[in-house]
Amino acid sequence: MKSNELFRASGIMALGTIISRITGFVRGILIVAVLGTALLADTYNVANTMPNILYNLLVGGALTAIFIPQLVRSFDHEDGGDGFASRLITTISLILLVLVTLGMVFAPTLVRLYAPEFFTPGFEKEQEIAIAFTRYCLPQIFFLGLFTMLGQVANARGSFGPLMWAPIANNLVGIALFGGFLLISPGVSISNITPLQVQILGWGTTFSVVVQALVLVPVVKRLGITIKPKLGLEGLGKSFNLAGWTLVYVLISQLGYLVTVNVATSAAVRSAQEGISTGVGYTPYTFAYYVMLLPYSIVTISIITAILPHISRLALDGKREEVKAQLVRAIRLVGVITIPSAVAFLLFGALITEVIIIGVPTEDSRYIGHVLSALSFGLVAFSINLILIRGFNAFEDTRTQVISILIINIISVALSYFFLYFLKNQWVTVGLGGAFSFSYLVGLLVTLRLLRRHTGKLAVREFLAQHMRLLTAALLVMLPLFAMVEYITWVGVELTRAARAGQLLLVMVVAFLGYIFAAKALKVEEISMIRHLGSSISRRSAKPEENH
Repeated sequence: MKSNELFRASGIMALGTIISRITGFVRGILIVAVLGTALLADTYNVANTMPNILYNLLVGGALTAIFIPQLVRSFDHEDGGDGFASRLITTISLILLVLVTLGMVFAPTLVRLYAPEFFTPGFEKEQEIAIAFTRYCLPQIFFLGLFTMLGQVANARGSFGPLMWAPIANNLVGIALFGGFLLISPGVSISNITPLQVQILGWGTTFSVVVQALVLVPVVKRLGITIKPKLGLEGLGKSFNLAGWTLVYVLISQLGYLVTVNVATSAAVRSAQEGISTGVGYTPYTFAYYVMLLPYSIVTISIITAILPHISRLALDGKREEVKAQLVRAIRLVGVITIPSAVAFLLFGALITEVIIIGVPTEDSRYIGHVLSALSFGLVAFSINLILIRGFNAFEDTRTQVISILIINIISVALSYFFLYFLKNQWVTVGLGGAFSFSYLVGLLVTLRLLRRHTGKLAVREFLAQHMRLLTAALLVMLPLFAMVEYITWVGVELTRAARAGQLLLVMVVAFLGYIFAAKALKVEEISMIRHLGSSISRRSAKPEENH
């Protein structure tokens, strides 16, 4: 696959991702404005994260990686795959309904597992609200599964747009929910939020996921696919047998994330006990992580989605060297965006979050920026690791990649607990960002070594020189800008929020243009990616959706 073709394909997919991320970002800002960044926000975010954790842990990972390819193969059956699809969706839906029921019954146990210090004496109100939010949010599990299944059925029949755009509907409902709540009931806190308000926010969040799933129903009908309740496991045995290693991979990932949630909420409770008012804990980590993922989501996922079918064909043909070449090319292309983004997050994390986060004290928004700066060190390694994992998938090796994710999570868990006990409570969440970054930097070396069995020797030096030129270009432009921003702060000039926003805009524009010029001067060929990606998105936005 030539670079230009890759740019065009990734640009098409990036358009929907960009809009989805922007609307999701607005929704996240409104959530912070309504709930703040301290314990009330943690009760909501822990509860709202739990459906995704349980879904991915028990069903989601296997469903995407194993069941869906089997579904695609079933289209060659006499009935066009309708029978297999009906049995699959019926079986998985029943499993998900059981999960929802059990989860709602054992909601207190789930909250105790993820946020044990909510059960500390004196925090009964936080415990009560977290359990209520959990019960209102857990039905999302069923609709997350339905969304995934219907969306992948549509993809298999050549309709890619709906799965790309459905999350935007979810975000728009969330924006309306939290925007309306902010207008009608500003200033809620742990001490004054009512049970009715908890219900509105909890059920409203679940409703947004319901909308995301149901918008795909008419899409599937238009494609001529007949889905109806159908019991039975005929044809599903192979799918369940193949899912084993994928489930292990997801289990390790989610157990590592459990520790992150646990440590973050513990830090929040301990900070509250010490009278620390700056919002620390799971919410600052969640929001900083979301900002960190923006460049990764828009560019890395788009390029990976475009390149995966091609490297899968190469792997089936036994062309190992060509697979390696495509992976290296993808890493170099992604670095064009992730490296300057990482430098920007490192240097300007506090400025970014201070400008974009509304409705909370400046200290709280700047704290999120410190977490973002800590996460920035891992952005490039995290993106490269995802590309390499797709290399394992191309060779249909779901077992070896488990070793990589295991080592990454062991390092992250060890560092997380180390920071919990040896850092001051208000800095533990920043430490979690550092744990994430260091674990993926080490994990990258492990993944590169493990992939050698399929691609031959694949070393950091394959892309290190190009990455160093990109890093040099980013630092040459951004360090003087950073010095300017710090000087203004040092001399004691008090800027209004509007002035800070203007300052950030100026920094972004100058940094972007300067980076492109510097990278071209350093002879980085892949810098043309920005122009190609932008033109692909522009053409796509002016062109109606087509099914292929």
